[in-house]
Amino acid sequence: MCEANAYFKENGTQTLIMEAVDKVEPDEDGIRLVSIFGEQKFVKGHIHSLSLVDHKVFIAPA
Repeated sequence: MCEANAYFKENGTQTLIMEAVDKVEPDEDGIRLVSIFGEQKFVKGHIHSLSLVDHKVFIAPA
């Protein structure tokens, strides 16, 4: 499978937000994450970076 895990990246630390993320949908207020199980979370922040080989999405707080 190709899902990823989403993390907050702040002050050199990584905090897991959601596992098995299937969709990452940014808008002007933040980012909506949707897992392969249908779980949804909205986080205020922006995409910091992606590690596609490691299946990680890093989000920096707004």
